[in-house]
Amino acid sequence: MTFVLGLTGSVGMGKSATASIFRKCGVPIHDADATVHELYRGEAAPLIAQAFPSVVKDGVVDRAALGQLVLEDPDKLRALEAIVHPLVRAAEKKFLADLYSDREPLAVLDIPLLFETGGEERCDAVLVVTTSPEIQRERVLLRPGMTEKKFQSLLAKQMPDAEKRRRAHFRVDTGNGFASAEAQVRSILTCLAARPGRVLQRMIRRDGHRFSERSSDITRT
Repeated sequence: MTFVLGLTGSVGMGKSATASIFRKCGVPIHDADATVHELYRGEAAPLIAQAFPSVVKDGVVDRAALGQLVLEDPDKLRALEAIVHPLVRAAEKKFLADLYSDREPLAVLDIPLLFETGGEERCDAVLVVTTSPEIQRERVLLRPGMTEKKFQSLLAKQMPDAEKRRRAHFRVDTGNGFASAEAQVRSILTCLAARPGRVLQRMIRRDGHRFSERSSDITRT
């Protein structure tokens, strides 16, 4: 049974770089952020247009405009999440169904706000990407358009790194460069080799779904 590893980390910790190492090692990854970006160009766009007409242009969500609209308004943010989160979960379920059919031994769910949204319940184990606060701040402030105020606002919406590290089963520290991070990932892969997963079994029991042998669909029993 596929072992599902959750991958998370606060802004500027190096999660994307760590995800690229897993891909390099041939591990299938479901990227929640990338899925959202696809939805903003497709299925979610008309739904967001109904709620926030000013942020959709030519059928595509203007992410910068949407971010400005919801960043400081919790009610609007919740309304956006109510639209997007179910669509992302549906894409995630399809991803897992495909891997179940293909009998993949390991899959990674790359979810930035994994702990904040209770996503650890959908994982057999969680890996947190981390580094020092000084390196984190330096990385984030180098991003185009980033300010200290925006950085602090992002941090306020995320669980503190210390708490994420406390809850994690595995950690990757990216503070010593890519080669060090890759060595840590490969060590984790060795640790997880042939380890059976339990999440998909729980999903089948809870949702009453069956995963067909060579199908990318989840069908009702």
